Amino acid sequence: MLKSLSNRITRKVKNQVKEQPVWSPTQQSVTSNIKDNMDYLQQELANCCDLVSRPLKIGLDNATEAFIIYLDDLVDSSALEKTMQLLMQGNQSITNTIEKPLHQVIYDQLLSVGQVMPLDDLNTLIQEILTGTLGLVLDGETVCFSLGIKSGVVNRPLEEPPSEGVLRGPRDGLSENIQINRGLIRRRIKSPKLKFEKMTIGTLTQTQVNIVYIEGLALASLIQEMKQRLERIKIDGIIESGYIEDFIEDTPYSLFSQTIVTERPDRVAISLLNGRVVVLIDTTPFVLIVPASFPRMLEGVDDNYTRYSFANFTRLLRFVTLNIALILPAFYVAISTFHQEMLPTKILISLAGVREGLPFPVFVETLFMEITFEIITEAGIRLPRAVGSAVSIVGALVIGDAAVSAGFASPATVIVVAMTAISTLTIPEVGASHAIRLIRFPLLILASAFGFLGIVIGLLFVLIHLCSLRSFGVPYLDPLAPLHLTDFKENIFRAPRWSLSKRPTEVSENNSTRQPIRPKGKPPKGNEE
Repeated sequence: MLKSLSNRITRKVKNQVKEQPVWSPTQQSVTSNIKDNMDYLQQELANCCDLVSRPLKIGLDNATEAFIIYLDDLVDSSALEKTMQLLMQGNQSITNTIEKPLHQVIYDQLLSVGQVMPLDDLNTLIQEILTGTLGLVLDGETVCFSLGIKSGVVNRPLEEPPSEGVLRGPRDGLSENIQINRGLIRRRIKSPKLKFEKMTIGTLTQTQVNIVYIEGLALASLIQEMKQRLERIKIDGIIESGYIEDFIEDTPYSLFSQTIVTERPDRVAISLLNGRVVVLIDTTPFVLIVPASFPRMLEGVDDNYTRYSFANFTRLLRFVTLNIALILPAFYVAISTFHQEMLPTKILISLAGVREGLPFPVFVETLFMEITFEIITEAGIRLPRAVGSAVSIVGALVIGDAAVSAGFASPATVIVVAMTAISTLTIPEVGASHAIRLIRFPLLILASAFGFLGIVIGLLFVLIHLCSLRSFGVPYLDPLAPLHLTDFKENIFRAPRWSLSKRPTEVSENNSTRQPIRPKGKPPKGNEE
Protein backbone atom coordinates (compact mmCIF):
# COMPACT_ATOMS: atom_id res chain seq x y z
CA MET A 1 0.00 0.00 0.00
CA LEU A 2 2.82 2.39 0.88
CA LYS A 3 4.55 1.49 -2.41
CA SER A 4 1.38 2.23 -4.37
CA LEU A 5 0.97 5.58 -2.61
CA SER A 6 4.61 6.41 -3.31
CA ASN A 7 4.15 5.60 -7.02
CA ARG A 8 1.08 7.83 -7.23
CA ILE A 9 2.95 10.71 -5.58
CA THR A 10 5.90 10.21 -7.95
CA ARG A 11 3.64 10.22 -11.00
CA LYS A 12 1.87 13.34 -9.74
CA VAL A 13 5.19 15.15 -9.26
CA LYS A 14 6.36 14.09 -12.72
CA ASN A 15 3.14 15.33 -14.29
CA GLN A 16 3.53 18.65 -12.53
CA VAL A 17 7.10 18.93 -13.80
CA LYS A 18 6.03 18.07 -17.35
CA GLU A 19 3.40 20.77 -17.33
CA GLN A 20 6.01 23.45 -16.73
CA PRO A 21 7.18 25.06 -19.99
CA VAL A 22 10.90 25.14 -20.72
CA TRP A 23 10.90 28.91 -21.20
CA SER A 24 7.87 31.10 -21.43
CA PRO A 25 8.51 34.86 -21.59
CA THR A 26 6.85 36.91 -18.88
CA GLN A 27 6.94 40.59 -18.03
CA GLN A 28 10.28 41.75 -16.63
CA SER A 29 10.34 45.53 -16.49
CA VAL A 30 13.51 47.51 -17.14
CA THR A 31 14.80 49.04 -13.91
CA SER A 32 16.81 52.23 -13.49
CA ASN A 33 19.70 50.18 -12.06
CA ILE A 34 21.88 49.11 -14.99
CA LYS A 35 23.62 46.39 -12.97
CA ASP A 36 20.35 44.62 -12.26
CA ASN A 37 19.45 44.75 -15.93
CA MET A 38 22.88 43.45 -16.94
CA ASP A 39 22.72 40.59 -14.48
CA TYR A 40 19.27 39.51 -15.66
CA LEU A 41 20.19 39.57 -19.35
CA GLN A 42 23.46 37.68 -18.83
CA GLN A 43 21.73 35.13 -16.65
CA GLU A 44 19.01 34.44 -19.22
CA LEU A 45 21.53 34.25 -22.07
CA ALA A 46 24.21 32.36 -20.14
CA ASN A 47 26.29 29.62 -21.82
CA CYS A 48 25.95 31.19 -25.26
CA CYS A 49 29.37 31.23 -26.89
CA ASP A 50 28.30 33.80 -29.50
CA LEU A 51 26.99 36.27 -26.91
CA VAL A 52 28.88 39.59 -26.78
CA SER A 53 28.27 42.17 -24.07
CA ARG A 54 30.28 45.19 -23.03
CA PRO A 55 29.80 48.41 -21.06
CA LEU A 56 30.37 51.89 -22.52
CA LYS A 57 29.80 55.53 -21.62
CA ILE A 58 27.64 57.91 -23.61
CA GLY A 59 26.05 61.30 -23.07
CA LEU A 60 27.60 64.66 -22.33
CA ASP A 61 31.15 64.24 -20.96
CA ASN A 62 30.65 60.44 -20.85
CA ALA A 63 28.35 60.96 -17.91
CA THR A 64 25.99 58.04 -18.49
CA GLU A 65 26.89 54.37 -18.31
CA ALA A 66 25.39 52.10 -20.94
CA PHE A 67 25.49 48.45 -21.83
CA ILE A 68 25.22 46.71 -25.20
CA ILE A 69 24.49 43.05 -25.79
CA TYR A 70 24.11 41.06 -29.00
CA LEU A 71 24.74 37.70 -30.66
CA ASP A 72 27.84 37.93 -32.82
CA ASP A 73 26.62 35.45 -35.46
CA LEU A 74 23.40 37.35 -36.20
CA VAL A 75 24.41 41.01 -36.47
CA ASP A 76 25.91 42.92 -39.37
CA SER A 77 29.49 43.83 -38.45
CA SER A 78 29.61 47.01 -40.55
CA ALA A 79 26.34 48.33 -39.12
CA LEU A 80 27.54 47.42 -35.62
CA GLU A 81 30.78 49.35 -36.10
CA LYS A 82 28.94 52.42 -37.37
CA THR A 83 26.48 52.34 -34.47
CA MET A 84 29.32 52.00 -31.93
CA GLN A 85 31.12 55.00 -33.39
CA LEU A 86 27.99 57.10 -33.11
CA LEU A 87 27.48 56.08 -29.51
CA MET A 88 31.08 56.47 -28.32
CA GLN A 89 32.29 59.42 -30.40
CA GLY A 90 29.09 61.44 -30.63
CA ASN A 91 29.07 62.54 -27.01
CA GLN A 92 29.93 66.18 -27.69
CA SER A 93 27.23 66.49 -30.34
CA ILE A 94 24.42 65.79 -27.90
CA THR A 95 22.45 68.86 -26.90
CA ASN A 96 19.70 68.81 -24.33
CA THR A 97 18.38 72.33 -24.08
CA ILE A 98 14.78 71.29 -23.47
CA GLU A 99 15.69 68.94 -20.60
CA LYS A 100 14.39 65.84 -22.31
CA PRO A 101 15.00 62.39 -20.80
CA LEU A 102 18.38 60.98 -21.86
CA HIS A 103 16.85 58.04 -23.76
CA GLN A 104 14.76 60.49 -25.80
CA VAL A 105 17.83 62.60 -26.63
CA ILE A 106 19.81 59.52 -27.70
CA TYR A 107 16.89 58.34 -29.79
CA ASP A 108 16.58 61.73 -31.52
CA GLN A 109 20.28 62.59 -32.05
CA LEU A 110 22.48 59.48 -32.04
CA LEU A 111 20.55 56.46 -33.24
CA SER A 112 20.58 56.66 -37.01
CA VAL A 113 19.73 52.98 -37.47
CA GLY A 114 16.56 52.52 -39.49
CA GLN A 115 14.84 50.16 -37.07
CA VAL A 116 14.97 51.45 -33.49
CA MET A 117 12.49 50.02 -31.02
CA PRO A 118 12.16 51.51 -27.51
CA LEU A 119 11.25 48.80 -24.99
CA ASP A 120 10.35 48.67 -21.33
CA ASP A 121 10.50 44.86 -20.96
CA LEU A 122 13.74 42.88 -20.74
CA ASN A 123 12.17 39.63 -21.97
CA THR A 124 10.96 41.38 -25.10
CA LEU A 125 14.51 42.67 -25.56
CA ILE A 126 15.82 39.09 -25.25
CA GLN A 127 13.45 37.93 -27.97
CA GLU A 128 14.64 40.75 -30.22
CA ILE A 129 18.31 39.92 -29.53
CA LEU A 130 17.66 36.30 -30.49
CA THR A 131 16.45 37.51 -33.90
CA GLY A 132 19.69 39.44 -34.54
CA THR A 133 19.27 42.92 -33.08
CA LEU A 134 21.56 44.93 -30.79
CA GLY A 135 20.34 45.60 -27.27
CA LEU A 136 21.19 48.95 -25.63
CA VAL A 137 20.51 49.48 -21.91
CA LEU A 138 21.03 52.84 -20.18
CA ASP A 139 21.77 53.56 -16.54
CA GLY A 140 19.10 55.52 -14.72
CA GLU A 141 16.55 54.94 -17.49
CA THR A 142 13.59 52.55 -17.52
CA VAL A 143 13.65 52.35 -21.31
CA CYS A 144 16.04 50.23 -23.39
CA PHE A 145 16.50 50.00 -27.16
CA SER A 146 16.53 47.27 -29.77
CA LEU A 147 18.60 48.38 -32.77
CA GLY A 148 17.94 46.64 -36.08
CA ILE A 149 21.40 45.71 -37.37
CA LYS A 150 20.58 42.16 -38.38
CA SER A 151 23.07 40.36 -40.53
CA GLY A 152 22.14 39.26 -44.00
CA VAL A 153 22.06 35.59 -43.04
CA VAL A 154 23.52 33.46 -45.81
CA ASN A 155 20.69 32.45 -48.14
CA ARG A 156 20.72 30.20 -51.15
CA PRO A 157 20.20 32.01 -54.44
CA LEU A 158 16.67 32.32 -55.77
CA GLU A 159 16.07 29.45 -58.16
CA GLU A 160 13.17 27.59 -59.70
CA PRO A 161 11.50 25.17 -57.24
CA PRO A 162 12.48 21.63 -58.27
CA SER A 163 9.07 20.22 -57.30
CA GLU A 164 7.06 22.77 -59.33
CA GLY A 165 8.72 23.14 -62.70
CA VAL A 166 6.92 25.04 -65.47
CA LEU A 167 7.24 25.37 -69.23
CA ARG A 168 6.34 29.05 -69.10
CA GLY A 169 6.35 31.36 -66.13
CA PRO A 170 8.64 32.99 -63.55
CA ARG A 171 11.75 31.07 -62.55
CA ASP A 172 12.19 32.37 -59.02
CA GLY A 173 11.13 30.50 -55.91
CA LEU A 174 10.60 31.26 -52.25
CA SER A 175 13.53 30.90 -49.86
CA GLU A 176 14.03 30.16 -46.17
CA ASN A 177 14.13 33.88 -45.30
CA ILE A 178 10.68 35.29 -44.59
CA GLN A 179 11.81 38.84 -45.40
CA ILE A 180 12.88 37.79 -48.89
CA ASN A 181 9.58 35.95 -49.34
CA ARG A 182 7.61 39.05 -48.39
CA GLY A 183 9.59 41.04 -50.96
CA LEU A 184 8.92 38.47 -53.70
CA ILE A 185 5.18 38.71 -53.05
CA ARG A 186 5.19 42.51 -52.89
CA ARG A 187 7.01 42.67 -56.24
CA ARG A 188 3.95 41.04 -57.77
CA ILE A 189 1.20 42.80 -55.81
CA LYS A 190 2.06 46.47 -55.35
CA SER A 191 -0.97 47.47 -53.34
CA PRO A 192 -1.43 48.91 -49.85
CA LYS A 193 -4.30 46.43 -49.48
CA LEU A 194 -1.76 43.57 -49.27
CA LYS A 195 -1.42 42.87 -45.55
CA PHE A 196 1.17 40.88 -43.57
CA GLU A 197 0.16 40.21 -39.96
CA LYS A 198 2.98 38.96 -37.75
CA MET A 199 2.73 36.24 -35.12
CA THR A 200 5.31 34.30 -33.13
CA ILE A 201 4.79 30.58 -32.47
CA GLY A 202 6.99 28.24 -30.44
CA THR A 203 8.17 28.97 -26.92
CA LEU A 204 11.72 27.88 -27.76
CA THR A 205 12.10 28.52 -31.48
CA GLN A 206 10.14 31.81 -31.47
CA THR A 207 9.34 31.23 -35.15
CA GLN A 208 7.91 34.17 -37.04
CA VAL A 209 4.68 33.43 -38.89
CA ASN A 210 2.90 35.87 -41.22
CA ILE A 211 -0.76 35.81 -42.22
CA VAL A 212 -0.97 37.26 -45.72
CA TYR A 213 -4.16 38.45 -47.42
CA ILE A 214 -5.55 41.26 -49.54
CA GLU A 215 -7.88 43.47 -47.57
CA GLY A 216 -11.25 43.69 -49.23
CA LEU A 217 -10.87 40.43 -51.15
CA ALA A 218 -10.36 37.81 -48.45
CA LEU A 219 -13.33 37.14 -46.20
CA ALA A 220 -13.00 38.67 -42.74
CA SER A 221 -14.36 35.45 -41.21
CA LEU A 222 -11.61 33.44 -42.96
CA ILE A 223 -8.89 35.76 -41.68
CA GLN A 224 -10.28 35.66 -38.14
CA GLU A 225 -10.54 31.87 -38.21
CA MET A 226 -6.91 31.59 -39.31
CA LYS A 227 -5.79 33.88 -36.46
CA GLN A 228 -7.72 31.83 -33.91
CA ARG A 229 -6.30 28.53 -35.12
CA LEU A 230 -2.75 29.84 -35.05
CA GLU A 231 -3.21 31.38 -31.61
CA ARG A 232 -4.35 28.00 -30.27
CA ILE A 233 -1.00 26.40 -31.19
CA LYS A 234 0.96 25.86 -27.99
CA ILE A 235 4.19 24.05 -28.79
CA ASP A 236 7.86 24.47 -27.97
CA GLY A 237 9.08 24.65 -31.56
CA ILE A 238 8.05 25.19 -35.18
CA ILE A 239 10.65 24.06 -37.71
CA GLU A 240 8.68 23.74 -40.95
CA SER A 241 5.25 24.56 -42.33
CA GLY A 242 4.22 20.92 -41.90
CA TYR A 243 4.06 21.53 -38.13
CA ILE A 244 1.46 24.27 -38.59
CA GLU A 245 -0.41 22.32 -41.27
CA ASP A 246 -1.17 19.55 -38.77
CA PHE A 247 -2.63 22.05 -36.30
CA ILE A 248 -4.90 24.07 -38.59
CA GLU A 249 -6.56 21.36 -40.69
CA ASP A 250 -10.28 20.77 -40.26
CA THR A 251 -9.92 16.96 -40.42
CA PRO A 252 -6.38 16.04 -39.33
CA TYR A 253 -6.92 12.27 -39.69
CA SER A 254 -7.81 12.46 -43.38
CA LEU A 255 -5.39 11.18 -46.00
CA PHE A 256 -6.08 14.29 -48.10
CA SER A 257 -4.25 17.52 -47.36
CA GLN A 258 -6.61 20.43 -46.66
CA THR A 259 -4.04 23.09 -47.46
CA ILE A 260 -2.21 23.86 -50.68
CA VAL A 261 1.56 23.81 -50.21
CA THR A 262 3.76 25.72 -52.63
CA GLU A 263 7.13 27.41 -52.90
CA ARG A 264 6.30 29.54 -55.94
CA PRO A 265 5.66 33.28 -55.30
CA ASP A 266 3.56 33.60 -58.47
CA ARG A 267 1.20 30.87 -57.25
CA VAL A 268 0.93 32.71 -53.94
CA ALA A 269 0.07 35.94 -55.74
CA ILE A 270 -2.60 34.22 -57.86
CA SER A 271 -4.18 32.72 -54.73
CA LEU A 272 -4.18 36.08 -52.94
CA LEU A 273 -5.88 37.75 -55.91
CA ASN A 274 -8.57 35.06 -55.73
CA GLY A 275 -9.34 35.93 -52.10
CA ARG A 276 -7.38 33.18 -50.35
CA VAL A 277 -5.20 33.50 -47.25
CA VAL A 278 -1.52 32.53 -47.18
CA VAL A 279 0.64 31.56 -44.20
CA LEU A 280 4.37 32.36 -44.42
CA ILE A 281 6.73 30.61 -42.00
CA ASP A 282 10.31 31.70 -41.39
CA THR A 283 13.12 29.18 -42.14
CA THR A 284 11.14 27.30 -44.83
CA PRO A 285 10.32 28.06 -48.48
CA PHE A 286 7.04 26.13 -48.33
CA VAL A 287 3.96 28.24 -47.59
CA LEU A 288 0.36 27.22 -46.88
CA ILE A 289 -2.64 28.43 -48.90
CA VAL A 290 -6.19 28.10 -47.58
CA PRO A 291 -8.90 27.23 -48.26
CA ALA A 292 -7.97 24.31 -50.50
CA SER A 293 -10.09 22.24 -52.85
CA PHE A 294 -9.27 19.00 -54.62
CA PRO A 295 -9.90 20.33 -58.16
CA ARG A 296 -7.43 23.15 -57.49
CA MET A 297 -4.77 20.56 -56.68
CA LEU A 298 -4.95 19.27 -60.25
CA GLU A 299 -4.05 22.68 -61.67
CA GLY A 300 -0.54 23.36 -62.88
CA VAL A 301 0.97 26.78 -62.28
CA ASP A 302 1.72 27.29 -65.96
CA ASP A 303 -1.95 26.68 -66.81
CA ASN A 304 -2.36 30.39 -66.11
CA TYR A 305 0.31 31.40 -68.64
CA THR A 306 -0.16 29.06 -71.62
CA ARG A 307 -2.90 29.15 -74.23
CA TYR A 308 -6.25 28.18 -72.77
CA SER A 309 -6.69 25.39 -75.35
CA PHE A 310 -3.46 23.67 -74.29
CA ALA A 311 -4.19 24.34 -70.60
CA ASN A 312 -7.55 22.56 -70.93
CA PHE A 313 -5.86 19.67 -72.71
CA THR A 314 -3.33 19.22 -69.90
CA ARG A 315 -6.05 19.45 -67.24
CA LEU A 316 -8.03 16.75 -69.01
CA LEU A 317 -4.86 14.69 -69.26
CA ARG A 318 -4.28 15.04 -65.51
CA PHE A 319 -7.84 13.91 -64.81
CA VAL A 320 -7.21 10.79 -66.92
CA THR A 321 -3.89 10.06 -65.22
CA LEU A 322 -5.53 10.62 -61.83
CA ASN A 323 -7.93 7.76 -62.57
CA ILE A 324 -5.11 5.62 -63.93
CA ALA A 325 -3.01 6.18 -60.80
CA LEU A 326 -5.97 5.41 -58.55
CA ILE A 327 -7.70 2.37 -60.06
CA LEU A 328 -5.55 0.83 -62.83
CA PRO A 329 -3.83 -1.83 -60.63
CA ALA A 330 -7.14 -2.69 -58.92
CA PHE A 331 -8.89 -2.86 -62.33
CA TYR A 332 -6.16 -5.17 -63.66
CA VAL A 333 -6.41 -7.52 -60.67
CA ALA A 334 -10.24 -7.57 -60.79
CA ILE A 335 -10.50 -8.29 -64.50
CA SER A 336 -7.74 -10.94 -64.36
CA THR A 337 -9.26 -12.72 -61.37
CA PHE A 338 -13.04 -12.37 -61.65
CA HIS A 339 -14.08 -10.86 -64.97
CA GLN A 340 -12.10 -12.56 -67.73
CA GLU A 341 -15.25 -12.70 -69.88
CA MET A 342 -15.02 -8.92 -70.38
CA LEU A 343 -11.76 -9.26 -72.30
CA PRO A 344 -11.63 -9.94 -76.04
CA THR A 345 -10.59 -13.51 -76.85
CA LYS A 346 -7.22 -12.60 -78.34
CA ILE A 347 -6.26 -10.44 -75.35
CA LEU A 348 -7.42 -13.15 -72.94
CA ILE A 349 -5.34 -15.80 -74.73
CA SER A 350 -2.31 -13.50 -74.77
CA LEU A 351 -2.72 -12.71 -71.07
CA ALA A 352 -3.08 -16.39 -70.19
CA GLY A 353 0.03 -17.17 -72.21
CA VAL A 354 2.27 -14.67 -70.44
CA ARG A 355 1.00 -15.79 -67.05
CA GLU A 356 1.61 -19.46 -67.68
CA GLY A 357 4.07 -20.92 -65.20
CA LEU A 358 4.03 -17.96 -62.78
CA PRO A 359 4.07 -19.13 -59.14
CA PHE A 360 1.98 -16.29 -57.63
CA PRO A 361 -1.59 -15.14 -58.17
CA VAL A 362 -2.05 -11.82 -59.94
CA PHE A 363 -2.85 -9.98 -56.69
CA VAL A 364 0.41 -11.00 -54.99
CA GLU A 365 2.33 -10.28 -58.17
CA THR A 366 0.85 -6.79 -58.56
CA LEU A 367 1.25 -5.98 -54.86
CA PHE A 368 4.91 -7.07 -54.97
CA MET A 369 5.65 -4.89 -58.00
CA GLU A 370 3.78 -1.91 -56.52
CA ILE A 371 5.81 -2.08 -53.30
CA THR A 372 9.01 -2.50 -55.32
CA PHE A 373 8.32 0.63 -57.37
CA GLU A 374 7.44 2.59 -54.22
CA ILE A 375 10.79 1.56 -52.73
CA ILE A 376 12.61 2.69 -55.88
CA THR A 377 10.77 6.02 -55.82
CA GLU A 378 11.67 6.61 -52.16
CA ALA A 379 15.30 5.67 -52.80
CA GLY A 380 15.46 8.12 -55.72
CA ILE A 381 14.28 10.93 -53.43
CA ARG A 382 16.80 10.17 -50.68
CA LEU A 383 19.81 9.69 -52.94
CA PRO A 384 21.91 12.70 -54.00
CA ARG A 385 20.26 14.63 -56.81
CA ALA A 386 23.10 13.90 -59.24
CA VAL A 387 22.50 10.14 -59.12
CA GLY A 388 18.96 9.88 -57.77
CA SER A 389 17.10 10.08 -61.08
CA ALA A 390 19.56 7.76 -62.81
CA VAL A 391 19.28 5.16 -60.06
CA SER A 392 15.47 5.35 -60.15
CA ILE A 393 15.27 4.80 -63.91
CA VAL A 394 17.96 2.12 -64.08
CA GLY A 395 16.63 0.40 -60.95
CA ALA A 396 13.10 0.24 -62.32
CA LEU A 397 14.28 -1.13 -65.67
CA VAL A 398 16.65 -3.69 -64.20
CA ILE A 399 14.28 -4.94 -61.50
CA GLY A 400 11.31 -5.09 -63.90
CA ASP A 401 13.30 -7.01 -66.50
CA ALA A 402 14.79 -9.30 -63.87
CA ALA A 403 11.36 -10.02 -62.34
CA VAL A 404 9.99 -11.01 -65.77
CA SER A 405 13.04 -13.09 -66.66
CA ALA A 406 13.00 -14.91 -63.31
CA GLY A 407 9.32 -15.73 -63.65
CA PHE A 408 8.13 -13.70 -60.66
CA ALA A 409 5.98 -11.26 -62.67
CA SER A 410 4.42 -11.05 -66.10
CA PRO A 411 5.20 -8.28 -68.61
CA ALA A 412 1.58 -7.10 -68.36
CA THR A 413 1.94 -6.53 -64.62
CA VAL A 414 5.15 -4.55 -65.11
CA ILE A 415 3.41 -2.37 -67.73
CA VAL A 416 0.42 -1.74 -65.44
CA VAL A 417 2.58 -0.82 -62.44
CA ALA A 418 4.88 1.39 -64.54
CA MET A 419 1.91 3.27 -66.04
CA THR A 420 0.50 3.76 -62.55
CA ALA A 421 3.78 5.14 -61.19
CA ILE A 422 4.20 7.54 -64.12
CA SER A 423 0.60 8.73 -63.86
CA THR A 424 1.06 9.52 -60.17
CA LEU A 425 3.88 11.92 -61.04
CA THR A 426 1.58 14.03 -63.25
CA ILE A 427 -0.44 15.27 -60.24
CA PRO A 428 0.96 18.77 -59.49
CA GLU A 429 0.11 18.90 -55.77
CA VAL A 430 2.34 16.65 -53.67
CA GLY A 431 -0.30 16.19 -50.95
CA ALA A 432 -2.87 14.91 -53.45
CA SER A 433 -0.26 12.61 -55.01
CA HIS A 434 0.56 11.08 -51.62
CA ALA A 435 -3.13 10.45 -50.89
CA ILE A 436 -3.63 8.69 -54.24
CA ARG A 437 -0.59 6.48 -53.62
CA LEU A 438 -1.97 5.39 -50.25
CA ILE A 439 -5.56 4.79 -51.40
CA ARG A 440 -4.35 2.59 -54.26
CA PHE A 441 -3.46 -0.26 -51.89
CA PRO A 442 -6.87 -0.63 -50.17
CA LEU A 443 -8.52 -0.58 -53.60
CA LEU A 444 -6.13 -3.29 -54.72
CA ILE A 445 -7.11 -5.47 -51.76
CA LEU A 446 -10.85 -4.90 -52.33
CA ALA A 447 -10.46 -5.77 -56.01
CA SER A 448 -8.70 -9.04 -55.18
CA ALA A 449 -11.54 -10.01 -52.82
CA PHE A 450 -14.69 -8.75 -54.57
CA GLY A 451 -13.70 -7.74 -58.11
CA PHE A 452 -15.40 -4.71 -59.63
CA LEU A 453 -17.84 -4.61 -56.72
CA GLY A 454 -14.94 -4.04 -54.33
CA ILE A 455 -13.59 -1.21 -56.50
CA VAL A 456 -17.01 0.48 -56.60
CA ILE A 457 -17.40 0.16 -52.81
CA GLY A 458 -13.94 1.61 -52.23
CA LEU A 459 -14.51 4.53 -54.60
CA LEU A 460 -17.86 5.28 -52.96
CA PHE A 461 -16.17 5.50 -49.55
CA VAL A 462 -13.54 7.84 -51.00
CA LEU A 463 -16.19 10.01 -52.67
CA ILE A 464 -18.29 10.23 -49.49
CA HIS A 465 -15.20 11.18 -47.52
CA LEU A 466 -14.26 13.89 -50.02
CA CYS A 467 -17.80 15.31 -49.94
CA SER A 468 -17.65 15.53 -46.13
CA LEU A 469 -14.27 17.30 -46.01
CA ARG A 470 -13.98 21.03 -45.42
CA SER A 471 -11.04 23.37 -45.67
CA PHE A 472 -11.72 26.31 -43.37
CA GLY A 473 -15.42 25.74 -43.93
CA VAL A 474 -15.18 25.58 -47.75
CA PRO A 475 -16.30 22.25 -49.32
CA TYR A 476 -13.32 20.22 -50.47
CA LEU A 477 -14.89 19.38 -53.86
CA ASP A 478 -15.87 22.96 -54.65
CA PRO A 479 -17.09 23.80 -57.31
CA LEU A 480 -18.28 20.25 -58.05
CA ALA A 481 -20.08 19.70 -54.75
CA PRO A 482 -21.90 21.96 -54.13
CA LEU A 483 -22.27 22.75 -57.82
CA HIS A 484 -21.11 26.22 -58.89
CA LEU A 485 -21.22 26.36 -62.68
CA THR A 486 -19.82 29.90 -62.74
CA ASP A 487 -16.55 28.67 -61.25
CA PHE A 488 -16.09 25.88 -63.78
CA LYS A 489 -14.38 28.09 -66.34
CA GLU A 490 -11.50 28.77 -63.96
CA ASN A 491 -11.33 25.88 -61.46
CA ILE A 492 -12.26 22.99 -63.76
CA PHE A 493 -11.52 24.39 -67.22
CA ARG A 494 -9.39 27.36 -68.21
CA ALA A 495 -11.41 29.86 -70.15
CA PRO A 496 -9.76 32.75 -72.03
CA ARG A 497 -8.44 35.39 -69.67
CA TRP A 498 -10.72 38.12 -70.99
CA SER A 499 -13.80 36.07 -69.99
CA LEU A 500 -12.78 35.56 -66.34
CA SER A 501 -14.68 38.50 -64.91
CA LYS A 502 -15.53 36.93 -61.54
CA ARG A 503 -13.45 35.51 -58.72
CA PRO A 504 -14.29 32.15 -57.07
CA THR A 505 -17.58 32.53 -55.22
CA GLU A 506 -16.68 30.59 -52.07
CA VAL A 507 -13.77 32.80 -50.97
CA SER A 508 -14.41 36.23 -52.49
CA GLU A 509 -17.89 37.32 -51.52
CA ASN A 510 -16.64 40.81 -50.61
CA ASN A 511 -15.45 41.82 -54.07
CA SER A 512 -16.11 39.12 -56.64
CA THR A 513 -15.58 41.30 -59.73
CA ARG A 514 -12.14 40.90 -61.23
CA GLN A 515 -12.71 42.89 -64.42
CA PRO A 516 -15.66 44.28 -66.38
CA ILE A 517 -17.34 41.95 -68.83
CA ARG A 518 -16.32 42.73 -72.37
CA PRO A 519 -16.43 40.92 -75.70
CA LYS A 520 -13.36 39.18 -77.03
CA GLY A 521 -10.90 41.22 -79.03
CA LYS A 522 -11.51 41.80 -82.73
CA PRO A 523 -9.15 43.10 -85.41
CA PRO A 524 -9.80 46.68 -86.55
CA LYS A 525 -11.71 47.17 -89.76
CA GLY A 526 -9.68 48.40 -92.67
CA ASN A 527 -10.54 51.59 -94.59
CA GLU A 528 -12.71 50.87 -97.60
CA GLU A 529 -11.75 52.70 -100.73
